[in-house]
Amino acid sequence: MEILGATLRICVDDLDTTVPFYERLAGAPALRFERGGVRVAAVGCFLLMSGPEAELEVLRKVAATIAVDDVDAAHRVLTDSGAQVLAGPVATPAGRNLIALHPDGSVYEYADRRAEA
Repeated sequence: MEILGATLRICVDDLDTTVPFYERLAGAPALRFERGGVRVAAVGCFLLMSGPEAELEVLRKVAATIAVDDVDAAHRVLTDSGAQVLAGPVATPAGRNLIALHPDGSVYEYADRRAEA
């Protein structure tokens, strides 16, 4: 498994007023999508999320998104190293992901950009 980078996850009250700041900060336009009632904007290394509080409460528990070259390889390394996979791997709009609980109690999303076969 190769770690390619990390994305900071930020829950916001109003996505439309927040996105322009992050677009200027990152120097790039936001990629927007919706998943499970949560509106999302990916801007550079930031993942902005807005939606129902019940959904955001769950999302806040994930510290960051770790980009990897292969979620299946990440799954093997994580479980072999003592992490617990809480969800996934599952297909996403951009590839696949899983959610893992590290032995220290931290929760991270691992995501790749590989299409489901």
